[in-house]
Amino acid sequence: MESTNKRYWRGLEELRNDESFVKNAYKEFPEATDNKSTESGSIVDGISSDRRDFLKVLGFGMAAVTLAACDTPVHRAIPYINKPESTFPGIADYYASTYTEGGDYAPILVRTREGRPVKIEGNNLSSITKGGTWARVQASVLSLYDIDKLKGPKRGEADSDWATVDKEIPGLLQRGGAIRIVSSTLVSPATKSAIAAFIAKYPTATHIQYDANSVSGLIQANQTSFGQAVVPSYDFSKAKTIVSIAADFLGSWIAPLEFSRQYVATRKIGANAGNKKDMSRHYQFETGLSITGSNADYRTPIKPSQEGLVVAALYNKVAAKLGGTPVSTAAVDVAYLDKAVTDLVAARGSALVVSGSNDPNVQVIVNALNNLLGSYGTTIDLTHPVNYRQGNDAAMNTFISDAKAGRIQAAIFYGANPVYDHPRGAELKEALPKIGLSVSFADRSDETASLCKYTCPAPHYLESWDVAEPKPGFYSLTQPTINTIFKTRQPQVSLLKWAGLNSDYEAFIKNYWRTTVYPQAGSGLPFDQFWIQSLHDGVLELKTAPATAAGTFRPETVAAAAAAVAQRYKPTATGLELALYENVSIGTGAMANNPWLQELPDPVTKACWDNYACLSQKTARELGVEQNDLVTIEVTGKTAIELPVLIQPGQADGTVSVAIGYGREKAGKSADGVGKNAYPLASVSANSVLFAATDVKITKAGGSRAIAQTQTHDTVMGRRAVIQESILAAYKKDPKAGRYFPKVVTSEGPVSPTDITLWKGYEKPNHSWGMIIDLNSCTGCGTCVISCNAENNIPVVGRQEVINRREMHWMRIDRYYSSDAEAEDRKGLEVASANPEVVFQPMLCQHCSNAPCETVCPVLATTHSTEGLNQMTYNRCVGTRYCANNCPYKVRRFNWFKYFDNDNFDYHFNNDLGKMVINPDVTVRSRGVIEKCSFCVQRIQEGKLTAKKERRRPEPDEIQSACAQACPTGAIIFGDMNNPESTISQLLKVENEGRAFQVLEEINTRPQISYLTKIRNKDEEHKPVAAVKEGA
Repeated sequence: MESTNKRYWRGLEELRNDESFVKNAYKEFPEATDNKSTESGSIVDGISSDRRDFLKVLGFGMAAVTLAACDTPVHRAIPYINKPESTFPGIADYYASTYTEGGDYAPILVRTREGRPVKIEGNNLSSITKGGTWARVQASVLSLYDIDKLKGPKRGEADSDWATVDKEIPGLLQRGGAIRIVSSTLVSPATKSAIAAFIAKYPTATHIQYDANSVSGLIQANQTSFGQAVVPSYDFSKAKTIVSIAADFLGSWIAPLEFSRQYVATRKIGANAGNKKDMSRHYQFETGLSITGSNADYRTPIKPSQEGLVVAALYNKVAAKLGGTPVSTAAVDVAYLDKAVTDLVAARGSALVVSGSNDPNVQVIVNALNNLLGSYGTTIDLTHPVNYRQGNDAAMNTFISDAKAGRIQAAIFYGANPVYDHPRGAELKEALPKIGLSVSFADRSDETASLCKYTCPAPHYLESWDVAEPKPGFYSLTQPTINTIFKTRQPQVSLLKWAGLNSDYEAFIKNYWRTTVYPQAGSGLPFDQFWIQSLHDGVLELKTAPATAAGTFRPETVAAAAAAVAQRYKPTATGLELALYENVSIGTGAMANNPWLQELPDPVTKACWDNYACLSQKTARELGVEQNDLVTIEVTGKTAIELPVLIQPGQADGTVSVAIGYGREKAGKSADGVGKNAYPLASVSANSVLFAATDVKITKAGGSRAIAQTQTHDTVMGRRAVIQESILAAYKKDPKAGRYFPKVVTSEGPVSPTDITLWKGYEKPNHSWGMIIDLNSCTGCGTCVISCNAENNIPVVGRQEVINRREMHWMRIDRYYSSDAEAEDRKGLEVASANPEVVFQPMLCQHCSNAPCETVCPVLATTHSTEGLNQMTYNRCVGTRYCANNCPYKVRRFNWFKYFDNDNFDYHFNNDLGKMVINPDVTVRSRGVIEKCSFCVQRIQEGKLTAKKERRRPEPDEIQSACAQACPTGAIIFGDMNNPESTISQLLKVENEGRAFQVLEEINTRPQISYLTKIRNKDEEHKPVAAVKEGA
């Protein structure tokens, strides 16, 4: 081989042999220049050569956004190289705080990493939520890092600053005239105190509260019936018979997080409930199939025009049996009405009737019915009302009328967006220019804020101080877990400053705690110690909660209410009717710019990234439309909207249901243009907002729009190996009722699938991590899905990719409908019943001991651990997808694209601020890699290492997966099956001979996950009723 003496130079300096080059050639780091000027030696520009300076800047850049607030807010940014004493890299810090949004409430723990809030957990010290959370609570951490939020105050469309705002607004307020503070429900007594201080300075000011999904009719009815304008406390856990008329109490009505835990307490049986074998019985009368109706034992579809008459019929039938005074209304005969009456009377003293109607007359009759049944003092408590919903429809209606008439001088909007979410929003939009001063505290230029003269953006609740009082005597604190990211300011600070008072809201909160809460607590501690303990715990519940006097029911009010019901509601209406509803994910639309929520499938329809027109199959045929066809929905006197059709089993014939919360125009890139705004289709009648209309016209618009659904097959087609269910009467006789025991036919006769295997099996000498999912406890809410997304950095893929069947959720909730077809009719079994029974089944990687995925991976990217985990090694995966093809549970996800730093997926992973939510303990996967549930292996490792450092074994139930920890009903139980003291071990010890089964047992995959059979409290002869019987 020919030799060569070629030489390569690193630059001209080496070629010329410059003195400076020779001097520094063998130094790893060049010496710093003498010039210390910012211009020539900027660290940020990369010119300065001091490694320590570089680290300081790196630390400062992180600290400027992520310094966690401990006991007080951070008042100055410091280089992170000077580490806060309480923060250690790689170790999470937890802060107790409180989630509140429009009356929704949850005490929480916030997990921060290096100063960044990355995960929300429930606070187990709360007796209200008992450590549970909700989908929107879990997703709220992502809203903290929403890049579409305002970066500072605005004057009109121009940027401003706080000094200018604080100089101009007080002068405008002092001009006199009517001042109105319009807010959603405020559960904070301290905030109300700040508003009261503002009103004391400006006596013409009035505070108006309204709710986008109002229960003002219930409040008004309680004023009529008892002389108390309140929402009472409901306790579903004490109810033996529950009847709900259009109240989605597990999804959206008043306090679904609290109600879900109570309700499921009456549905748990067997070892999961202290070997209890009794269940409540639940009847649901509603228009569209809701999450609550899906969990009912008996469900009847009814039209909105029948709601009042169904309530009146229930009352009359109960009154006839218990000696009450009947009312005069048209008769309506609907399925299961008489059966519900029989069970209500039998459960007298332990019965509960609730209605989702916002018509005060309907609610007055419901009050009379509950009074007859002896529900007050047991399942309903008027002496301890709740503060979740305080909106006053009449006051809001008056405000809009006054604004139109030019009688309002100043309007301040606090946590409210009425231009978008009020039926008269268009009227308010026209009236706002007539108001001399309009101020919004919105965190973005939303539909209302964009029309205001000033926008003073509020920080996220994780950047704020506050106090919440959901019920009298039940307090929880909100404390900042991070310094304000943008130049935002709490509305309370602005109100106090404009009132000329000390605007330090932290001091205001502390003083409120000192003067109001501390004297009632009787802790015996010095106040400073009491304050620190309160911040640590997050919640404080007085031993003796203050009670209001119980009002006496006024029976004379019933006749007038019944007369109004008889006039409004019709038993045999023939036209099309509209029902608006709030779904579990998007809610009222306040958090619509959260992509986690947009991609969370509706529990019932399994659709996301849109709202749609839900029609029954019969109504769709009559209209000549099919799934995905675009239709125009017109309500007399309202602006029509165009939506795609979704054929929905369980929908009442002759009706259409549409979700509110969509159709945002100025919320941000994840919300704008998604769906259509249905609020304008609601009406205001007798000062009550009604989410129903009877004068509806639906016409084919032409064209179609594909609905993004994560599940399009509705039934299990009789496959008993997937869903196993029975009824309570059969379960009482045999704990194995509903179980399916497959057999494999061999030459020696039928044998169990577990007796035939090619596998040698895996030893699990130390831990064996597993899970139990109770189908009786799972309501299908989807909280576990969002919790998994947050914990495991799961990307958002958007509407089109969901349509392409490429969603990335590690955990899904399969929803199955019953079918009326016979077992032999395979084609018929694919069609859901017109009014089906529903089962929700959380489905995730089963961590099979005989895992089919492991045997086909050519590069050993998926392997089995000695602790029962089916593991993924991402940097080994080459994306053959053999494992996904071979997985019988279809729980593996393939990264078709790089979902971060990709403008085609312009969500939180596509900007630096959004990436702050990333959990550093979990790898962000790249394109071409398979991923799946890991049983939160990072949590398992953290728990094991913590125990090892403390020289002990992990405690029973100490380690929890994200889904199990977030579940509001305790349906998911996670733990070490090798630990005999763990909850999962104790349950399996009993339920392996009872309700416990594994999906697809016949293929002998031996999953680490067991399910408990679905048990319904219904009669043996019961079959789902498809149609409503109507009569005069």
